[in-house]
Amino acid sequence: MLYPTISDISEYRNILDKEDAVLVYFSHEQCNVCKVLKPKVAELLEKYFPKMKMFYSDTVLTPEISGQNKIFAVPTVVCYFGGRESFRKSRSIGINELGEQIERPYNMLFQN
Repeated sequence: MLYPTISDISEYRNILDKEDAVLVYFSHEQCNVCKVLKPKVAELLEKYFPKMKMFYSDTVLTPEISGQNKIFAVPTVVCYFGGRESFRKSRSIGINELGEQIERPYNMLFQN
C-alpha cells in the first residue's frame, strides 16, 4: 500500500492532468482518526479499484494545496475522474459508502 505524498500545488495539478482516477487523502500527523482510516482507504482501492491512484496531502505541511481545494476538516477524501472532482467526503468517512461512491464513475471510466 503505497500512497505518495504531494509536495506542492504544481505537483498536485500535474497528477490530476496525468492520471485518469485519483483519490487525494487530506490529513495531518496530529489526526489519530486519519491514521487509522488511511490504510483502510488504501486497501479499498487496492482490492476493488486498482487503477485508481491514491495520494496524500498533509494540510499542515502544504497549506496552499488545502487552501486552493477548500479543505477545512480532516480527514477529507477528494476523488477525481478524468481530471475533474467527482465528490468529496470529510470527517466521518465510511469505507463501504466510499466504495459505493467510487464504483459507478470508476466502472464508467474503466469499462472492460
